[in-house]
Amino acid sequence: MPLKIAVFGYIQHSGIMPALKHVLAAVRKFDFTTYLEKDLHQSAVKENFDVADMQTFSSSQDLDSSFDLFLSIGGDGTILRSVNYVKDTGIPVLGLNIGRLGFLANVQQDDFEKALENLTHSQYSISRRSLIQIRSHPKYAGFLEKDVALNEITISRRNTTSMIVIETWLNDEYLNAYWADGLIISTPTGSTGYSLSCGGPVISPDTKALVITPIAPHNLNARPLIVPDSMSIKLKVSGREPSYLISLDSTIETISNQTEITIEKAPFHINMIELQGDSFFKTIRKKLLWGEDKRN
Repeated sequence: MPLKIAVFGYIQHSGIMPALKHVLAAVRKFDFTTYLEKDLHQSAVKENFDVADMQTFSSSQDLDSSFDLFLSIGGDGTILRSVNYVKDTGIPVLGLNIGRLGFLANVQQDDFEKALENLTHSQYSISRRSLIQIRSHPKYAGFLEKDVALNEITISRRNTTSMIVIETWLNDEYLNAYWADGLIISTPTGSTGYSLSCGGPVISPDTKALVITPIAPHNLNARPLIVPDSMSIKLKVSGREPSYLISLDSTIETISNQTEITIEKAPFHINMIELQGDSFFKTIRKKLLWGEDKRN
């Protein structure tokens, strides 16, 4: 049986069409049953690509566990957008990198056909990546469409140079009031992203933990904190402005200071494909120059 795959790409990316042309040639070579995301399909038609026989999808409701692969064409940001389509279907995700760093999307175009060959022969492993979800009180409609994040959920100040105060509870036990520009709640996957830039630790993806990382804290003794991912994190914000910003990966919303936020581990995970020879530790050595030293 040929593999059944869904292909998604961020159509605003300057390199998406040349990459898609390469992908289409490869999947036809392997005789895959291919579905294209609707906007990507329309862009392919405009470029006169041969996609007439390919079906489309436009949301998570069009996908199910019968798919063998979700292919994300782009960079790490495209992988994060892919979560909105994959959700709890369990479809394994592979990232083809046409971006810059390519930490999550770590298959390069020159290696793509080899990657597909490995997939057809089941020469890969699955890295289970936990997500975090958000609840608000009172309920905020903006979280109905998108309420989970693979990397992080971030609270930050809005329209002001003044700090905000973020009161924080862990399982209803008071932790701290952070006077800062913001606060990052990160998964292990997100520990190599924004949290790392703000001084947070690198955490192996299979670690059952979350990281609370303040952004430019004015509390000099406030440091990143690792907590079990079984904990519930409640946040309440105050400041000179009546609202603040909250981002779930690449999605940003403006929230009233009267809105309390609760962040918890999501009840499902994302299956990231690791090809033979790849691993998280190899990636941090290669992409983040981990342990780079001329003595080595």
